[in-house]
Amino acid sequence: MTGIVEAQWQKLLAAPEGPHWLKESFAELAQAAYEQPQLRELYPWTGMWELHFSRCTEAPFSWDIPYAGPSRDGGYRVDGPSRSEQVGEAATAREAIAMVLEYLPPGCGPAFDGNAMELAAYERTQESR
Repeated sequence: MTGIVEAQWQKLLAAPEGPHWLKESFAELAQAAYEQPQLRELYPWTGMWELHFSRCTEAPFSWDIPYAGPSRDGGYRVDGPSRSEQVGEAATAREAIAMVLEYLPPGCGPAFDGNAMELAAYERTQESR
């Protein structure tokens, strides 16, 4: 794991984002994700009170991994990788993270130091070898 990835995880775990009523649920989600070695290798980022995972460390991030967030009616939802795809709903943070793990693309870690375009270029060079 790169220092950039670990630093981002520590920042996320120390100060979850979101309105007060969401912070506890989001903190549980972040902790459950951090406990998973496959996700801990990826770069975590947040948006719209959702926890996203990127295969690269800089924006624009990769957008090929499901993401999770607290539901408005309790529990959690897992969507993605695109905004139009829904994976499912879960009662607990751990169940939501299990869904994310189930839909991880093969060989998606550790995070690449760079952005999504640089990652794609790097992967093309690896494929041609």
